[in-house]
Amino acid sequence: MITEQLSRFARLDLMPTATPLEKLERLSAWVERDIYIKRDDLTPLALGGNKLRKLEYLAADALAQGADTLVTAGAIQSNHVRQTAALAARLGLACFALLENPTGTDNPDYLGNGNRLLLDLFEARVELVENLDNAQEKLEALAARLRTAGKQPYIVPIGGSSPVGALGYVRAGLELAQQIEASGVAFSAVVLASGSAGTHAGLALALSERLPQLPVIGVTVSRDEDQQRPKVQHLAEATAALLEVPLPAAFKVRLWDEYYAPRYGEPNAGGLAAIKLLAAQEGILLDPVYTGKAMAGLLDGVGRQRFEDGPILFLHTGGAPALFAYTDAWSA
Repeated sequence: MITEQLSRFARLDLMPTATPLEKLERLSAWVERDIYIKRDDLTPLALGGNKLRKLEYLAADALAQGADTLVTAGAIQSNHVRQTAALAARLGLACFALLENPTGTDNPDYLGNGNRLLLDLFEARVELVENLDNAQEKLEALAARLRTAGKQPYIVPIGGSSPVGALGYVRAGLELAQQIEASGVAFSAVVLASGSAGTHAGLALALSERLPQLPVIGVTVSRDEDQQRPKVQHLAEATAALLEVPLPAAFKVRLWDEYYAPRYGEPNAGGLAAIKLLAAQEGILLDPVYTGKAMAGLLDGVGRQRFEDGPILFLHTGGAPALFAYTDAWSA
């Protein structure tokens, strides 16, 4: 049902092939548990990452509305803003971004390297703001200023996490279900970072229809379970409503919130150890904000026997450019 309904929505064809599903042979031997990875860090734009799947639908909607400018927001090292700016450049659109410094760091690499450096290369126009507590209001105000200047802005929500953006991970969930079915592997769980909620909500929505016995576990990166649960639940409900399908009976929001401390955007020891482990064992790069903490949750979950029997699948959502913004973390 979801497959047929999804086909009604326009998207840019930026993902012509499926991203790989691979077994991590050396890591599996190291943890004595079979671990697989879905390589959404290999999406084909601006060093990859999950945001491109959302932008396929959001940018198609923007073009259909006659937009000439994409307007978005995020942290200074936002992967979402980086990919939005890159796609704007590819489409010949302007890009304006509101950026916050969530930890208040004065590290010059955080302020000017990594994703922030790439924004300048993509010629995004950046405005620094004290915080994004009222992000939608600030984005609306910026869009109003741009309209006054004669532009036609389209607001891309933080993380691309709206019902339209979440369609990208509904499609990714259907893609992943096909790969799992073709592999013949009976996975015990899918693990991913859960932040702005669009990736988590879209993926869980699709998999709850196609593979209803497969748990999708979100490792939170910015807030506790009580705050994150309604974000994922409401976005999944809104995305199902957009698709005009019922929320599948098997849909359930599963969250682990022990791994994001001390706060969003600040590395912790478990995440850094997970980054080093995957780099050393597999030559794959995680990041300190999202995937490092999510992998730390997966590894700790194995150690604490939190998973049912069977292989575990990790969704790698990208973010490696941020490694160059956190050079001080490796010397701490």
